Amino acid sequence: MSDRVYLFDTTLRDGAQTQGVDFTVADKTAIATALDALGIDYIEGGWPGANPTDTAFFDRPPVLNNATLVAFGMTRRPGRSAENDPGLAAILNARADAACLVGKSWDFHVDVALDISQDENIAMIRDSVAVAHTRMGEAMYDAEHFFDGYKANPDFALGCVKAAMEAGARWVVLCDTNGGTLPHEVFEIVSEVVKYVPGDRLGIHAHNDTENAVANSLAAVRAGARQIQGTLNGLGERCGNANLVSIIPSLVLKMGCETGLREGALTQLTHVSRLLDERLNRAPNRHAAYVGEAAFAHKGGLHVSAVTKDPRTYEHIEPRLVGNERIIVVSDQAGRSNILARLAELGVVIEDEKTIARLLEVVKEKEFAGYAYDGADASFELLARQVMGEAPRSFETDRFRVTDDRRHNARGVLVTESEATVTVSVKGQKLMRVAMGNGPVNALDNALREALVTFYPLIGAMKLVDFKVRIMPLRGDTAGTDAVTRTMIESMDGEGRRFVTVGVSPNVIDSSYIALRDAYEYMLFKSGAA
Repeated sequence: MSDRVYLFDTTLRDGAQTQGVDFTVADKTAIATALDALGIDYIEGGWPGANPTDTAFFDRPPVLNNATLVAFGMTRRPGRSAENDPGLAAILNARADAACLVGKSWDFHVDVALDISQDENIAMIRDSVAVAHTRMGEAMYDAEHFFDGYKANPDFALGCVKAAMEAGARWVVLCDTNGGTLPHEVFEIVSEVVKYVPGDRLGIHAHNDTENAVANSLAAVRAGARQIQGTLNGLGERCGNANLVSIIPSLVLKMGCETGLREGALTQLTHVSRLLDERLNRAPNRHAAYVGEAAFAHKGGLHVSAVTKDPRTYEHIEPRLVGNERIIVVSDQAGRSNILARLAELGVVIEDEKTIARLLEVVKEKEFAGYAYDGADASFELLARQVMGEAPRSFETDRFRVTDDRRHNARGVLVTESEATVTVSVKGQKLMRVAMGNGPVNALDNALREALVTFYPLIGAMKLVDFKVRIMPLRGDTAGTDAVTRTMIESMDGEGRRFVTVGVSPNVIDSSYIALRDAYEYMLFKSGAA
């Protein structure tokens, strides 16, 4: 199959509906940037006006080099014109390149939930898509509950998608909203719909309530649909959405489909999958297809013997194609090629075999201690360059002390104040600084910054953008006395470049200091000031 398939990511909206997931604007920006770098065709940024985070994201959207940024929302409300609907106006006025509007396509919902006529529902779809097409240039219609609607009343369901298409929709997307449709049903129904809607204007949006979202998406493509909507790692409400991390390699490697992925992007799939998990402070699914740590792991016995002779015996693809690696428990060579590939992406070249072996050893030691570098490229590059002897220490922290004081102030208001004292050695000189902060980490950051800016003025422009902490049990599945704290810090330099560093320690303040130290060191090294 050689027809072009367009990839539409809904992580920033559908993914945000996952229990326990609460994206910040910084999270959404970082994820959108990673998706754009892969070559995803469409990135749905969220629903402007629906909540403060989505509104703030669209107020200052990231610069995308490949993807089309999409604003999501509903068709106009009953009884209002498309030009005079406040909810629709928020979508049309968003700083986005396209709009995706959801509307009912199941007569049961129209009759019972909306309590309007079927003709009015179709008019809502037609009017809204037409205005979005005129105002934004590219409009899409998400046909909510389409498969249930088609089973109940195919004429009405088809009438909804025809109205959107006639109004100028670039894409009409068939939604399996409750996730209850099976692959053979999807194939049969999509095969009928393509008789009325050209496949290159037809998409699929599947939910995973029967564990069939990926299969349903691929079945729709086999039947003629040419857009797939999904999320990274299958995030989404209830049981989740179609997992693009599984869909993409299946499309490219198994079905021979053409996509908009940039050259070499497929090898970044594992990295992007784990990057999302790190942003969410979630442990990656070890057994995830294609990208899981155990996806190409072999443990002893006949399997190891066979895979050593010919990996095709127990591996359906070469792990490196998706940026993963083969793990043989008894082998000390696992990870070498993956590390070299990561270094190449960062522009770091190591030719000496002893240095490579030493770096691999250090990385394994660090990971055993709780570090994870998939979401912290800055710390990984620093580590590599330190092993190579190319990244000298710009400063040493001789000691620091952080205190919190919870008390009533002069007005009788209960307040908590944080104060940090640091002593650092820079270029042969010792400096001590004291600073207050909004919390202990902010106080420590302020004190370090005040000490270092004397020698490195550009540090004054660096900003701490995001901060995440996760408790990591090192042995076993439950946190206990062996648990450590992993801190991830995202920083931004004066030029707007963002980078992430990681620190690990049993003490949360110490792990935060390690990540802060790496952030300063990385910025100084990359700027040439060190």
